[in-house]
Amino acid sequence: MKSINFVVLGDYAVAAELGKKGTSTDITIYDRKTSDTVYTWTTPNTFPDKIQPLLQAVNMAEYAILNVTKLDKFLGEQIVALDMAGLKDGFIMHSYEVDREKLKGLIKNTAAANYQFVDSLDQLKQEIGKLQPKGREGAVVIPVDHAFDVKGVGTVVLGVVKQGTVKAYDELVIMPAKKNVLVKSVQMHDDPVESSSSPARVGLAIKGVSAADISRGDVICTPDAVRVSSGAMQAKFEKSPFFKGDLAENQMYMASIGMQIRAVRVKQAGELLEVTSEKPAAYQPGQNCVLLKPDSQSIRIIGKGALQ
Repeated sequence: MKSINFVVLGDYAVAAELGKKGTSTDITIYDRKTSDTVYTWTTPNTFPDKIQPLLQAVNMAEYAILNVTKLDKFLGEQIVALDMAGLKDGFIMHSYEVDREKLKGLIKNTAAANYQFVDSLDQLKQEIGKLQPKGREGAVVIPVDHAFDVKGVGTVVLGVVKQGTVKAYDELVIMPAKKNVLVKSVQMHDDPVESSSSPARVGLAIKGVSAADISRGDVICTPDAVRVSSGAMQAKFEKSPFFKGDLAENQMYMASIGMQIRAVRVKQAGELLEVTSEKPAAYQPGQNCVLLKPDSQSIRIIGKGALQ
């Protein structure tokens, strides 16, 4: 069974036209299953009030749908978020009131610059049907987006297999807690399967940790697949040209590392930026760390750096 995952930004209403509403918290997931593919569409419900769910929703996807009804600073933030995540494949729809040339100017020199413009929902559906999954081989890496207890089953986690293949009875670890977990069963679209490969969205029944001890962004993986920060992480940082402020060493920021959101302090160390998190974070070398300033009155995304 193939899997293809989207983030839907701008006007979220189109997501309900594409799939059935499923899990819903500060992000909502819509899905649909065809004969050979499971599609998911994720929306960040509490954006623009909060910037964090935007970064998390973008990190769950390989493709983007930008449904534009107005040109404003919040659209700008969404375009920057797509750029920070390097989501270079997607589609753009817009209402009649939106000037397409102005919109093209906004996405110029960003990851969205090569998105395909579509003129109708039917055309969007046709183009979605032509897509292929973007999986990654390697050790199993599954960031958790939701966790809960199910009576008679135990702890269940939901997430996208970012890398590798997960199988029933796999013995894995959850990071950054470094606790051993056993995968009791694997489901895709509520159907039991023996295994699921990247980029499948899965539900895992696991043993070894309770839902109360799992946070969004925790990573279920094979041992040594990710690192856990202890002290400062170093990144080759690049500030977004849209963020006008300067970084201050005595100020707290937020960092998006995959789906993890951490309070951090920063310090320049030669050509690298030292990012020190108050809580441990799990990451893969080369993974982007996106700095945020949630209380900024203008754009709240500062920039990104590849973790060393």
